[in-house]
Amino acid sequence: MRLIISCLLLAAALPAAAQIYKYTDANGNTVFTNQPPDGTASEKVELPPTNAIQAQPQSQPADTEASAEQVASYQVVELTGIPDEEAMRANNGTFSVGVRLEPRLQPGHSLRLRLDGEPYGQPANVPRLQVVNADRGEHSLAVDVLAGTTVVQSSAPVTFTVQRVNTSSPALRPPAPTPRPSN
Repeated sequence: MRLIISCLLLAAALPAAAQIYKYTDANGNTVFTNQPPDGTASEKVELPPTNAIQAQPQSQPADTEASAEQVASYQVVELTGIPDEEAMRANNGTFSVGVRLEPRLQPGHSLRLRLDGEPYGQPANVPRLQVVNADRGEHSLAVDVLAGTTVVQSSAPVTFTVQRVNTSSPALRPPAPTPRPSN
């Protein structure tokens, strides 16, 4: 099966590199072929070069940190949707937070959370990011604006508390059945 596919691919590539011949048959029809006919006068057809587009190299600045600083011009970078005075109730530790940017996210930039000072999750270009399975307790959360892998700008960290239900709590156990009086 692989041999057949390989042969078909090679056969498809041959016409692009093959020589084309032109001749007139016995009925006066002009015929184009990739093999010169025997006993008939033919001429080689000169084809123009095939169209090709060269990939444009992307210029990489010599000093990425300096160029990233020049590009960073966000007046506002902050997290939204995190409670200030009360604990965040997230029974499975999953919640989402918003990101407020002014002006909007520039092309080539992305957003990534920083949970307890460490990068968290994959960079994204949407202003709504999700935290999954955060432990209960106090955490700090910030958002970084990235240009590639370089941090361009960061929000101020926000401290909050995650409240999760304790599944081993006696309050969550069903009540014990009451014994039936015997007759």
